[in-house]
Amino acid sequence: MSHNPTLKPSLAGNTQVAAHKEGAFPEHIFRAYDIRGHAEKELTDAVIASIAGAIGTIAGQMGEHALIVGCDGRESSPRIKAGLIRAIIATGRDVIDIGMTPTPLLYFATRHLNCRSGIMITGSHNPAEQNGLKIVLDRQTLAAGRIAEIRDQAAAGNFSAGNGRITQENIVPAYLDRVRHDIAIATPLKIVIDASNGATSEIAPQLFQELGCDVIPLNCKVDGRFPGHPPDTSNEENLAMLVQEVVDVEADFGVAFDGDGDRLAVVTPSGKIIRSDVLLMLYAQDFLSRNPGADVVFDVKCSRQLSTLIADLGGRPVVWKTGHAFMKEKMQETGALLGGEFSGHMFFGERWYGFDDGIYAAGRLAEIISTHGDNLDDAIAKFPATSNTPEIIIPVADDYKFELAKRIINNTDFPSGKVTTLDGLRVDFSNGWGLVRASNTGPALTARFEADTLENLKKIQDEFRTQIAQIDPAIELNF
Repeated sequence: MSHNPTLKPSLAGNTQVAAHKEGAFPEHIFRAYDIRGHAEKELTDAVIASIAGAIGTIAGQMGEHALIVGCDGRESSPRIKAGLIRAIIATGRDVIDIGMTPTPLLYFATRHLNCRSGIMITGSHNPAEQNGLKIVLDRQTLAAGRIAEIRDQAAAGNFSAGNGRITQENIVPAYLDRVRHDIAIATPLKIVIDASNGATSEIAPQLFQELGCDVIPLNCKVDGRFPGHPPDTSNEENLAMLVQEVVDVEADFGVAFDGDGDRLAVVTPSGKIIRSDVLLMLYAQDFLSRNPGADVVFDVKCSRQLSTLIADLGGRPVVWKTGHAFMKEKMQETGALLGGEFSGHMFFGERWYGFDDGIYAAGRLAEIISTHGDNLDDAIAKFPATSNTPEIIIPVADDYKFELAKRIINNTDFPSGKVTTLDGLRVDFSNGWGLVRASNTGPALTARFEADTLENLKKIQDEFRTQIAQIDPAIELNF
């Protein structure tokens, strides 16, 4: 085994350079904080070999001797994983294969094992035909600049060469043990768990049973075709089965995980879907009772009621860009120990490691509900009520969405509102706000609106519609 590999053109890399010049090396798969595309058409064996060669080479330059590799339950994941591992060991890196697992367990492995870097093969919340890579180097989830570095290295085709080794590791027992010793559930709860036929299908029910809960499993058989419903928990249509089951069995709450388990969605006993910014209010209330004055980070899609609540509780609200990698960077920069995104990623630095983990977040919610006395409906009823929308997906081509978002930022006029361009265009008015931004994960703009009344909500939406229609009348605005 060589841990000081020489740098030389790789055969796979040279093949891929030729493909790249012919336009078969799709630029758009390299996204803001991960690599993602159509599994068969875009994440071909040659493309994966080049990307893995690049990651292995860059990891070696950073002094990383090994990479942990995990995958979700998609039908394309075994093929991608096999090619990825072959190419990584050819760069001289060792591979620790942790098998099929949720993404948070890959993150946990970089803390628990003697290895700080890893690659998760997952299409996350996207449709079954999609797949991708989430990359951690030196315990940092890669964002835009580093993803571009991998793209450039992959295209160049100059990879280190060596002979790495493969070992297998079952990380599940250590993860379960760590969570069990952290989460304290005072009174037993009845919980419906919808795993979306994804990677949490076995581990999530097992964990909550071991925590003393009565678990009703739903879509808890791994199936990469996602027969129960699509694995995107931020689309409330996909939560209909969970809502019905929670009401039918009179559960204390229901939780759904996306395809790889790094986000969650929550349903109350009455069948109400809790928007993630309201869920973060619950976490912030609990967290700030022990950590007065602490920072709480959240993304631009979240309610301004969240900001008000954090400030009223003595904390410091920090608004940041949408995206799990960006959020983790901001938490590290500010020293924040709690963060959350409207899409359902939750980040706990208090008692946990600061990475997004839907399973652990569900455990913290169970702890809060079991110890504070209120049921979940009563707990959220104490927060100010507003009229608001879920995240609205506006289909726009991948190669046009960023240009269109830029044109919207530069050419719209909202004289009665305060404009923020941290991530897209957010306009705050006296009675509410609206947001439109380019999605980092799909061919779309995303929008969200909130106001003090339904009438004012419609007025804000009308104003956004009018402004955007002037920029591009052909865009179909579904709000």
